[in-house]
Amino acid sequence: MDMSRLLCTALATLAGLAAGGPAWAQYKVVDAEGRVTYTDRPPADTRLRVTPLGQPAAAAAATQAGVNLPVELRQLTQRYPVTLYTSGDCAACDSGRQWLNQRGVPYRERSVSTEQDAQALMALIGARTVPALTIGAQPVRGFSETDWGAFLDAAGYPRENKLPRGWQPPAVTALVEPPPRPAVAAAPSPRAPAPAAAPAAPPLPPPGSVRF
Repeated sequence: MDMSRLLCTALATLAGLAAGGPAWAQYKVVDAEGRVTYTDRPPADTRLRVTPLGQPAAAAAATQAGVNLPVELRQLTQRYPVTLYTSGDCAACDSGRQWLNQRGVPYRERSVSTEQDAQALMALIGARTVPALTIGAQPVRGFSETDWGAFLDAAGYPRENKLPRGWQPPAVTALVEPPPRPAVAAAPSPRAPAPAAAPAAPPLPPPGSVRF
């Protein structure tokens, strides 16, 4: 696919998303029996355990370590937040991360290391492979400078690095956050033994006797 056709495809896809096109799963839902489903809208039932997937909060993506993004980038991160999906020992993931940093794209990284992570990634992008990228709700599978660049161009991200000096991406987090560990009740502290009673003083010997 040549660049002009790829760019047209990217523009059409992003336009479709902005107009309410097909959505990808954005939430993991667990019911009382432990059954897991994925949906693009949070359910109204408050008894269900709902975990957001993929898209970071705009504020977390826009600001890191107190370094504010320029207005242009801040608006883009709110409209089309970029999330990078990686795993350990992945050379292509390293290349994708380096490419985003060089281009100056503010992004958040989510790691895929468990079966639950892989299932969530499948629901998000339609595959279980890394690296992967989401730009807004648009998934891009595999690392390709041409593909990533075309979709970022279509979203309006600048081609030159405009990140302020000192900006760093947020800390990497798991795609599926592990459930909180149940609180462990503190063991009662052992009681100190009661002090032994002092032995009673022996009676005094009668006068004139000798005590050995």
